[in-house]
Amino acid sequence: MPQKLLILLFFFSSFFASAQSITWRTDINDAVAASAEKRKPLLIFFTGQGVNPQLQNEIFSTRDFEEWSRKNVILVKLDLSDLSIPDQTKEQNLRLKNAFGIEEIPQVCFSEVTVRKGKTNFNKLGLISYRSSGVKSWISESNLILNPE
Repeated sequence: MPQKLLILLFFFSSFFASAQSITWRTDINDAVAASAEKRKPLLIFFTGQGVNPQLQNEIFSTRDFEEWSRKNVILVKLDLSDLSIPDQTKEQNLRLKNAFGIEEIPQVCFSEVTVRKGKTNFNKLGLISYRSSGVKSWISESNLILNPE
């Protein structure tokens, strides 16, 4: 009996560990550093309290998205309604929202980042919202933004 319990615990712990492996950065400065280090563009998810959860539930919580994002982007989640973040960070997040032309949330912006002489420059690659056509279609559209032909 104890051996079966150990096997069951191992199975569940490995399952939950893999399901929790997506890392969303909430500090844009941390994300910029990771982007420079790993040479990957940013996927900036602009969201807020009370927004439609379909993008998170049907796209971001899938294994396909997890595998794709790990290979292709640095994930950034900016919650524009988070009252626990400092005012300076709130202002910075709102400036980014406006600079990228985000008019409604939730929405995703893809951006390349360069840092030269202490100045950070963002190059907006494109915007994408929730699509009811599924995760594979969403990833395909994201790939077209990241790798235009």
